[in-house]
Amino acid sequence: MPAILQNPAHLHLLLNHLPIAGLAVAALGLFLALLARNRGAQIISLCLIILTSAAAWPVYVTGENAYKSIRGIADDAGSDWLDTHIDRADETIWYFAVPPAFALLAMFLPRKFPSSAVPLLVVTLLAALVCLGLAAYIADAGGQIRHPEFRKSATLP
Repeated sequence: MPAILQNPAHLHLLLNHLPIAGLAVAALGLFLALLARNRGAQIISLCLIILTSAAAWPVYVTGENAYKSIRGIADDAGSDWLDTHIDRADETIWYFAVPPAFALLAMFLPRKFPSSAVPLLVVTLLAALVCLGLAAYIADAGGQIRHPEFRKSATLP
C-alpha cells in the first residue's frame, strides 16, 4: 500500500471531496433526471447519492485519526479552526445517513406504490442539498486549518 494511503491526514484530504463535489454532481443528476422523468437516470443518481453521502463516514473516521498529527503542526489559529472543524463534523455526521435512507426508499418503494416516486425523489434531493450545505459548513473550517489566507479574521466566528 502506498505511504500516502497509510497517512490518515492524506487519506482524509483525498476522500473529503466525495461528500462535497460528488454529492453536488449526484444532486444535479437527480434534479435533471426528475425533469427528464427518466427512471434509469433517477436510479443512477440515487446510487450516486447513496455512495457520496455514505462517503462522509470514511472522511469522518480518517479526520478523527488525523486529528493528533495535524494538531501538532497547526499554528494557534489553525488549532482553533481544527477544533471547530471537528466539532462541526461531530455535530452533523449523522445527517449524512438521511439521503441514502431516502434514496433507498425512492429506489424500491415505488415498485409497490408508484405514486410515491416523485415525492420520494424530491425529498431525497432536498436531503442531499442539506447535506451538501453541511459538508460545505464543515469544509469551511477545515480549509482554514492550514491556510491562513482563507481565514476571515484572526478569531473564530
